[in-house]
Amino acid sequence: MSTRKPLLPDVARRTAAWCGVLLLVAGVAAVAVWLCVALKTAVTPVLLALLGTALLGPVHRWLTAHKVNRSVAAGLTCAALVAVVGGAGYIVVTVMVDTGGQIVKSLKEAAQWVIDHFDIAGVADVDDLADNAKTLFEKFGASAAGGLLSGISLVGSLVATAVLALLLTFFFLRDSDRAAHLAHAVAPRGTGALVEAMGRRAFEAVEGFMRGTTFIALIDAFCITVGLLILGVPGAVGLGALVFVGAYIPYLGAFISGAVAVLVALADQGLVIALWALGVVLAVQVLEGHVLQPVIQSRTVQMHPAMVMIALTAGASVAGLLGMLLAVPLCAAGFGVIGELRREADGPGEAVPEGP
Repeated sequence: MSTRKPLLPDVARRTAAWCGVLLLVAGVAAVAVWLCVALKTAVTPVLLALLGTALLGPVHRWLTAHKVNRSVAAGLTCAALVAVVGGAGYIVVTVMVDTGGQIVKSLKEAAQWVIDHFDIAGVADVDDLADNAKTLFEKFGASAAGGLLSGISLVGSLVATAVLALLLTFFFLRDSDRAAHLAHAVAPRGTGALVEAMGRRAFEAVEGFMRGTTFIALIDAFCITVGLLILGVPGAVGLGALVFVGAYIPYLGAFISGAVAVLVALADQGLVIALWALGVVLAVQVLEGHVLQPVIQSRTVQMHPAMVMIALTAGASVAGLLGMLLAVPLCAAGFGVIGELRREADGPGEAVPEGP
């Protein structure tokens, strides 16, 4: 009896199978993104709470290891978070209010210097450019931060989101010991161990990103602030605060904050000091890229810069500024899950027996 010949060659069948898998994954991802956007009122506090839990997890574990009740430890940790974030926010806002006018004036003067020295024809007045930039910034800020809670003012929505995120952070910290049991409860039979391992790897990646980014941001802000103070650049503390905040948006935040510092130095101190300020910024970026990131984040977050930029672009297109802040940690969590799946495929360990 003759063997029936396949209709398509083996290569075509394999290609079709992979295309089907890619289409399925893309469809699931598109539906997930659509649901997150549609339910952003609930999703945003949850994501912020997960980031806060990842950042505060070591503190909570240290307290519980010293025999502090889990609820008390979570409450103390959240109280410390409110004190630190509130204090840091107050300092940053105060500094930016005190030096913001001086920085904006220096930026205008720097823009006029560039127009005059490079003989750029057809450029509108610097004041018009500043007004247009302010309008664009307001529109971008409204589109990025607005709509968190429909029908409520921007300030009210931000406060409500922050309070809800803080409460969720408390519960996530307090009940984190139940996460493994939950993974085994919701996972299909026989896959509880794998689901738990993927969850742990994803959370470790986010925890490493948050902890490493915060530490690197502090070092960058301190070094650049000291350098600008030595050079006599006005608003050095405010520019350092801008560097710290911008560090949570990899590459793009550092570029923008560094460019602002150099332009302020150019307008107030001249070209020579501006070049020195550029040297300070570049030296800090080299220190971050070749020393701090490999040492601090190499074991937890291993993402190519191209992937980071793609994640930032995708996050900005979906949720504006908030999407840019959340894109990289979410992408790091995804890479952690993929890494665990690859490890399981290369050498699956012993299955953990599950109850009936």
